[in-house]
Amino acid sequence: MSSQLIAILVLGGMFVIATMLPINIGILALVSSFVVGTFVFGLEDKEIFEGFPVSLFVTVVGVTYLFSVAKLNGTIDLLVQGGIRLVRGRAILVPWVLFLVAATLTALGTFTPAAVALLVPIGMSFAFTYRISPLMIGMMVICGAHAGAFSPMAVSGALVYGIVAKSGLTISHATLFFASLGFNLLLAAVTYVMLRRRGEESFDEHPDSDAPAGGSAPAGGGVATEVRPKTTAVTWHQRATLVALVGLVVGALAFHLQIGFLALAAGVVLALLDRANLGKAVDGISWPTILLVAGMVTYVGVLEHSGTIDWVAHGAVGLGAPLLVALVLCVIVGVTSAFASSTAILTATIPMAIPLLLTGSLPVAGVVAAMAISTTIVDVSPFSTNGALVLANARGVDRNRFYRQVISYTCVIVALGPVAAWAALVLPGSF
Repeated sequence: MSSQLIAILVLGGMFVIATMLPINIGILALVSSFVVGTFVFGLEDKEIFEGFPVSLFVTVVGVTYLFSVAKLNGTIDLLVQGGIRLVRGRAILVPWVLFLVAATLTALGTFTPAAVALLVPIGMSFAFTYRISPLMIGMMVICGAHAGAFSPMAVSGALVYGIVAKSGLTISHATLFFASLGFNLLLAAVTYVMLRRRGEESFDEHPDSDAPAGGSAPAGGGVATEVRPKTTAVTWHQRATLVALVGLVVGALAFHLQIGFLALAAGVVLALLDRANLGKAVDGISWPTILLVAGMVTYVGVLEHSGTIDWVAHGAVGLGAPLLVALVLCVIVGVTSAFASSTAILTATIPMAIPLLLTGSLPVAGVVAAMAISTTIVDVSPFSTNGALVLANARGVDRNRFYRQVISYTCVIVALGPVAAWAALVLPGSF
């Protein structure tokens, strides 16, 4: 049995154990990283630790800490009430407002995780306050971020255009952008329709000490059609927090500073100004989520370092039939990206499709768009930055149950998303 196959079987075994037993899969992944990396691939400790997601760790810690401070001083409730006023009390429109804001941010050049990090905490607080499905809110924010992610100004868009251009092929900027926009808009609509009535059942019977503020939950579950937030005086702590949040946005978007460090710095300053809640803020950091994500990404780093990911991808390319190869590539990048960096996967896998595209047997724009969409839509996974932020910022939920909901949603996206992208964008152009 090859070492690559052993590594894949260990990955599957981790999911089985974590599903059957109440153990954090991140712990299993860290142990497996050491065992597989050392005894199967012969890697040094330094090589194993190269896969540890330092940037992701800082981002999740920083964002959850800052918004924990903001929750304790009432700023989150203030923002939720402001959002309700913005849509004139129609809570049913707020998920779509978040979708549009996320799409606009990424289309203008904001890195997708940064847009999600800015909007998810607010969306999760809104979901808790008005008993709207936190899964629906979180996934719609991510869909919105992906919807604008392939504009010519976006990081992912520029990356894909550059890779294709180097090969001598061409792809229309509008084709890739609108393909991603349309696909994610449709996914958001389906998500909204399927999950909008599941708000009440998402929350724990004994949620955290926060009580819904500014309105009441809709009777019988689902989205309240209209809510009336009460007007409260804005404290100086809240004003300082709002200034810090604006500074976070400006620093991340205008100066491209690391959002996790910015959030940590802002959180520390605000916590020191609010001495009464200083010791409580760290409790808002979602350590189980961080352990889960860090462990899984570290293990995938071992797979990448050992060549296991390339082994699987090259096996797919060797299948022969162009249409089948395109489908398998979409599935592989989808499954892999659910555990690893989408940017890294795009960089590594799109060049693999270039020889296939140079034959002229498949539509260049269709294949590239399908692979790009397949790589990014699976970032709803709790092992990616976006999914981890949703999991970490959910309020008033049973953590294990919500984790299972996110995993179930991810499995559906991973199973159907790449196939749907291939069927919509590659299949029609091959005839």
